[in-house]
Amino acid sequence: MTPFGEKVRQLRQARGVSQKQMAEALGVSAAWLSALENGRRGRPNWDFLQRVIAYFNVIWDEADELRRLARASHPRVTVDTSGLSASATLFANLVAEQISELSDTDLDELVQFLRAKLADSGK
Repeated sequence: MTPFGEKVRQLRQARGVSQKQMAEALGVSAAWLSALENGRRGRPNWDFLQRVIAYFNVIWDEADELRRLARASHPRVTVDTSGLSASATLFANLVAEQISELSDTDLDELVQFLRAKLADSGK
C-alpha cells in the first residue's frame, strides 16, 4: 500500500463511497482504483490527483496533504548515492534490505526521527 492509496481509501470509506462509484466518477475502472489503493499502481499523475481533489472537494491543507502523499507514493524507489558518503550508501542499502522486517510502528518512528532531523537542519 502507498501513502496516497491509503489516504484515498480512508477518504472514500469516510464518505461511504464504493470503489465502483468513485471509479466511475473519476473515469477509471474499479480494478484500477483498487490497485491504486492497494499499492499495485505507482504514483498518480497530476491529472488524476486533481480529479481526486475535486471529487472529494478538499481544499488547502487537505489538498496539499494529498499532493505530498502522491509525491511520496512511488512503490519502487531508486536511491542514487553516487558522490555521497559511505555512510549514505550504507544507510540506503540497509533500508532497502531490511524494510520488510520493520513493523509499521518502527517505520513511523523512523519517519518521525528523519523529519525531526530535517527540520532541525532547516531542510
